[in-house]
Amino acid sequence: MKNSKMILNILAASMTALALAGCGSVNPDNKEADSVAAAEVSIQSDAKTQQLNESEQDTAQEDNAKRVAKDGADMQTEDPLMPTRKLPENGTRINMHFGDTVIPGVLNDSETAKALIDMLPVTVHMNRYSHDFCGSASELNLPYQEDEVHYGWLNGDIDYAIDAPWYTILFEDEDVSEQYGSQVNIGVIDCPLSDISSLDGSYDVLIEIAE
Repeated sequence: MKNSKMILNILAASMTALALAGCGSVNPDNKEADSVAAAEVSIQSDAKTQQLNESEQDTAQEDNAKRVAKDGADMQTEDPLMPTRKLPENGTRINMHFGDTVIPGVLNDSETAKALIDMLPVTVHMNRYSHDFCGSASELNLPYQEDEVHYGWLNGDIDYAIDAPWYTILFEDEDVSEQYGSQVNIGVIDCPLSDISSLDGSYDVLIEIAE
């Protein structure tokens, strides 16, 4: 009786072992198919990795090509109350009349600034916003060079924003300004930043060459 039970137990264990082996086995008739499938997965994985690498390279190239206001700028860092950009050498001095307040500035030798200088005097209606005074310059139709278009500004910059276009005087927030594109710098104000940041409201601003 004991021998019969032992034989039955051995048979049961053998069947269990065969069943477990069958769950993890590979059909020998499909070895070639399994090999092809594994190769296809490997190829797809390599292609996906290459795509990710190319995407990362493109992103890096775009970041490297991104021009910002401080690139090549002659800046001062001693006095945060004054414009960051130094006055352009041999620039053209202008006065911008905000009512009774005159904001002096110096325009640079960019194509855009030269075109504006040839038009002066002009009047631009400007409104105060959180970090600038800004007014439509669509009637001026100023030209610009693509390689002078950049992101952001330096405090005190006079810019031509090509997306609207706008004539704008920027007096704060340069540290977070690089989220804004389509800027062409045409000059800088020549006075403390507070002279313009303390103004409020809207003005018909007369821009003229300083005598």
